[in-house]
Amino acid sequence: MVSQDGQYAIVYNGEVYNFQELKAELESMGFVFNSRTDTEVVLNAYIAWGEKALTRFNGMFAFAIWDKKKQELFLARDRYGIKPLYYTIQNNTFLFGSEIKAILTHPAYKTDLDREGLLEYMTFQNFFTDKTLFKGIRLFPAASFTRLQLGKSQLSDFTQYWDYDFSEPSEARDESEYLEELDRLFQQAVKRQLVSDVELGTYLSGGLDSGSITALAALGLPYIKTFTCGFDLHSVSGLESSFDEREKAEYMSYLFKTEHYELVLKSGDMQRCLPKLVWHLEEPRVGQSYPNFYVSQLASKFVKVILTGTGGDELFGGYPWRYYRAVVNDDFEDYVDKYYDFWQRLIPNAVIQRVFKPVWRDVNKVWTLDIFRDVFKKHAYRLTRPEDYVQHSLYFEAKTFLHGLLIVEDKLSMAYGLETRVPFLDNDLVDFAMKLPAKFKLGNLQEVVRFNENEPGNKTSKYLSKTNDGKILLRKMMSKYIPKKVTEYVKQGFSAPDASWFKGESLKYVKEKLFNQNARLYEYMDRETVQELINDHLDGKCNRRLLVWSLLNIEEWCSRFLQ
Repeated sequence: MVSQDGQYAIVYNGEVYNFQELKAELESMGFVFNSRTDTEVVLNAYIAWGEKALTRFNGMFAFAIWDKKKQELFLARDRYGIKPLYYTIQNNTFLFGSEIKAILTHPAYKTDLDREGLLEYMTFQNFFTDKTLFKGIRLFPAASFTRLQLGKSQLSDFTQYWDYDFSEPSEARDESEYLEELDRLFQQAVKRQLVSDVELGTYLSGGLDSGSITALAALGLPYIKTFTCGFDLHSVSGLESSFDEREKAEYMSYLFKTEHYELVLKSGDMQRCLPKLVWHLEEPRVGQSYPNFYVSQLASKFVKVILTGTGGDELFGGYPWRYYRAVVNDDFEDYVDKYYDFWQRLIPNAVIQRVFKPVWRDVNKVWTLDIFRDVFKKHAYRLTRPEDYVQHSLYFEAKTFLHGLLIVEDKLSMAYGLETRVPFLDNDLVDFAMKLPAKFKLGNLQEVVRFNENEPGNKTSKYLSKTNDGKILLRKMMSKYIPKKVTEYVKQGFSAPDASWFKGESLKYVKEKLFNQNARLYEYMDRETVQELINDHLDGKCNRRLLVWSLLNIEEWCSRFLQ
């Protein structure tokens, strides 16, 4: 879209939910609008306020604005990184796009694997830096902007215009005040994101977050469509035998009178979709994402916009067993060491050199502990209380784990032309959640502290068995909308039972891909060491389902992109 005077042009991906209020303000300043789009509002807001406009947008976006007069390009991305934006500089050519595939089509870019990026991913099952698996292609940082002057060979420095700030308030208010304010802000967030010109639905997993959004959405939209992904459990054992949440979702659909649709995934569905999924995802990120791919496909048959509960856990403390691992520490460095040890999700430091033996000369300068510590670069103030460390953990997970989830969700929904909205990441709701005292998120914090301080030996199994809490205030607030039995459900992630399937019905597929003499991934990783780690899982010695999934992804990625 081009401005009326022809000086500015914008390319834009996203949705700004408060665009009507901004439009009214801009009209009072003399701006005339030719459309009813938020695109025109974003463009005129930049013309009126420059970079300060970014702090006024409540929504998800990535955009670039070209100033014809100044011969300058301005690029920006939303607070939380809901909308992706990638870029690279190749000689004198600057390339950018919402997808990496846009960059790959340009003759200036030659596809190659980033070996340092691969080591980072194979440590954290995520990227904490701006790297991708594609050498030289970077992910534009969230909550940031930059400028590029025509004729210059590099960007100006990135400016971060916002950051998470989880911290204990100097004086906590009464619980009843927090409950009332959370109720108001949550209603407001859902209402804002229900505005749409096309049909809209919600995911309904059976858990608290999606159930909360569906409950409030159903008040405004009778017979709203809801979608659930379940799993066939005939060959599943252990903890994974509880992974199918369809019964809970059906119960909530009954309560809220939604038009409900379900699909059931079986062991073969992963291998069936993997080539297509890798193509759309472009770079592997957190978790086992193929269930998201299938449920997006289902929802896209009925609606164009979907509301998801992503962000509720990271804002309100949904993973207590993670935070409780590092609540009593000698100092910040002690905390970093403990939490870093936990977040080595795929390959622990002890074997990383063996795994990357074929390319060790290229990656031996990568210190993943430093990468981990750098997440806290602007947030490592003096820590004195267990609550401070909990707030630090919330900060870390919002910056890394949540960011990864958002990228996966956006890519896999847009593969089917489905727009995903995230009500929990409404600006006002996030600002409230960041200042909420830890005691209103985690109910057993002091009990866990006592275990840490007084009991010798390994206390993990003891205190984690007592800490199925989390999201205390959110559960209490939502009890006025959904039954107590729902608000008291124990947190369960959205994962397929692949630990069982990889050892059983998918075993043949795993061996065909990862024990293949021609497997491409062994150009970068040591075959013998990797296969030892895989066999640990196949033999039942330890659960390495995330590693097996990630290796399958990398192998498919090499086949798809390294032609």
